[in-house]
Amino acid sequence: MDFLTKLPPVHPEGRKFAAIAAIITLLFFLFGWTALGWIGVVLTIWVLAFFRDPARVTPVGDDLIISPADGIVCMIAKVAPPVEMGLGAEERTRVSIFMNVFNVHINRTPVSGTVERIVYIPGKFINAELDKASEDNERQMFVIRTDEGVKIGMTQIAGLVARRIVRFVREEDKVAAGERVGLIRFGSRVDVYLPEGVAPQVAVGQTMVAGETVLARMGVSEAIGGVVR
Repeated sequence: MDFLTKLPPVHPEGRKFAAIAAIITLLFFLFGWTALGWIGVVLTIWVLAFFRDPARVTPVGDDLIISPADGIVCMIAKVAPPVEMGLGAEERTRVSIFMNVFNVHINRTPVSGTVERIVYIPGKFINAELDKASEDNERQMFVIRTDEGVKIGMTQIAGLVARRIVRFVREEDKVAAGERVGLIRFGSRVDVYLPEGVAPQVAVGQTMVAGETVLARMGVSEAIGGVVR
């Protein structure tokens, strides 16, 4: 049974969902609905896996911007940040990371600093891979200010299945790079708005690991693989 000790822990936010799935599964078996019971077993295991919260080792460096989410880089674009962030109208590079239902959904802060602003906006639940999801879907925005005064924006975006965005921090909280700041239940996307003049060091299609993959470096203005569109 040693393998059980190696399994990642389940975040408390997911335990109630797993308990509900387990109770329903048990009822299926008690009533003799065996086929439904085995479906319930699979669903319960999936819920436990969805809310897993593995430990991560965050690279150390004041110039590093770390991926806030597990998943695949689905878009890199130059856009004006949402007005709600208060980052100005100048275009910044936005890196979008799509999380499918099998990814870890705990989101982490890309840099160390102070949570300057948190804005929650209710909205729709269209496919999170689409560009318009940044403006139409339910979302929660963070602005983090480093000790050097650099501001980075991050947006959690709900997707087709997601119906709740949960945050773990408040405005004026001090956070360390790679620290857990929230989660999105059941499929979603995270956008990162890099500081002006900073280019991503990742490419579309690249797999990201929250709290570990280096997304960009302060002072590095040349993107890998060419021009950011």
